[in-house]
Parts: sequence; structure tokens; C-alpha cells
Amino acid sequence: MNDYYTVRIDATPCTSDITDLIAAFLAETGFESFEPDATGLTAYINATSGDGALAAREALSDFPMETRLEISQQLVKGQDWNEEWEKHYFKPILIDGRCVIHSSFHTDIPAAEYDIVIDPKMAFGTGHHDTTSQMVRHILASDLEGKSVIDMGTGTGILGILAAMRGAACVTGIEIDRPAYENAIENVALNGVSMNLIHGDASALAELEPADFLFANINRNIILGDIDRYAARLKSGGIMLLSGFYEEDTPMIAEAATRHGLELMSRLISNRWTALRLVKR
Repeated sequence: MNDYYTVRIDATPCTSDITDLIAAFLAETGFESFEPDATGLTAYINATSGDGALAAREALSDFPMETRLEISQQLVKGQDWNEEWEKHYFKPILIDGRCVIHSSFHTDIPAAEYDIVIDPKMAFGTGHHDTTSQMVRHILASDLEGKSVIDMGTGTGILGILAAMRGAACVTGIEIDRPAYENAIENVALNGVSMNLIHGDASALAELEPADFLFANINRNIILGDIDRYAARLKSGGIMLLSGFYEEDTPMIAEAATRHGLELMSRLISNRWTALRLVKR
């Protein structure tokens, strides 16, 4: 397993626009995964690509927004990745008393209706981030029995796995990041569910039949750029669940959704993050 640099970028001031733009700059220089938060962003890059902090400084040297960026890094050995998650990030989590998410290396696991095993490696989506747990809550409140589901940016596969456990007849996950795609394959096998996985971006939607549900827990800019393709692959009366952005981004997401026949039905909000439930009219 490859070693990775965990690169931390703290921004002062920090807004969702700033973290989105930082991620866009870093994505062009080899960074693979990003976790934005209220004070900045954590990014991950394969150590074979060179010094992560140096790469980040070079990528952000002409950053166009008025903010002070502080950059630091930590090398994480590939063989220690699960240990790092266990010690510092990933503990078993119980959502609404119904869904427990844990890794295969956890032992003290609460009982729940839905038991999901996730070994995250370099893919993200363990339920701990507000956006993932909000999406889980939306899925728990949805009738998925016999339905078809598309999960954009599936990451660890966690949302698609839960959809399959909830009785969805056909679940397809699409993931652009190769390590995340491979990790999703492993997690689907760990949970013994049926889920079709595609390595690609939103262009892969063109090959799929319209679905009853479409999930996208990504980020604001990607959602705004691809929502037309999302809507085109959602049946009339179908449900779209969107997250990965802040509450203040909701008006522009809702406006874009309206242009493509989607109506905002409800939302969940936690620590400024929000998850929207929309229906295609």
C-alpha cells in the first residue's frame, strides 16, 4: 500500500468558496481527496508524487482570494493507514439508533438495524462528517424497497451499501478517484451486498437508465456543474439527495435544481453543513 502525505491548509478568513477553490487548485496538481471544514481543508496526495506541502505551496502561490494560508503536512505510511484512522479519526458511529458504521478492526460495536463495515483506506465516507451522516438520515427516511439508485462520488461506497441494505433492487456507484473506487469494491464485498461500481465521472451517467433515487455527496461546484446530468438520469417523481456544501449555498443549489425540474422538499442542517432532498416534477 502506498504512503500518503496528509496536507493541512488553514485559511484565515475561511469560507466555502475559499475551500472549494483550494481543492480545485490542488486537484490539478495530483491531490486525490479533500476534507473541507470550518477553518480550512485537509488534502491527501500520494507520496510518490513528491513533497505534499511543497506541491500545495506551489499550487496555491497565485491564489486569487484574499486569505492567509498556513500549510503543514504529515507523512502517513500506507501500512499504518487503518491504524491512523482507528487512533485519530474513525470510531464506530451510531446514527439515529438505527445504523452503525464501523471498521473490520473494531470490536466494541453497538447493535443496530443496519450494520455497515467500512475500511476507509484512502477513500472517505465513514459517517463521521456531518454531510455523510445527514445523507444516511435521508436514506433511512426513504422507501428504497425495489427501487433503483445511483450514487455519484460513492467514495467508500457507504451510501450505496446502505441503500442496498434498505432493499434497493439496483444500486450503481460512480467514483472518479481510482483508490476510492477500489476501496468501494472492497467495502461492498465486506458487507455482502450487490452494488455495481463504475470508475468514472458524471459522463458515465449517459450509459445508465434513469433511476428512482440519485445521491451526490460531493461539493457545491461539482454539483452545480453536473446537476443537469444528474436530473437527466432521474425518473419523473424520483428523489435526489444532495450534500457536501454549506447552508448558505442552498439558494444557488436550489435555483440550479429548479432549472432542471427539481423541487426542494426538505433539508437537514448540522454545523453549517446541509443535505437537501429534492423531487423531479
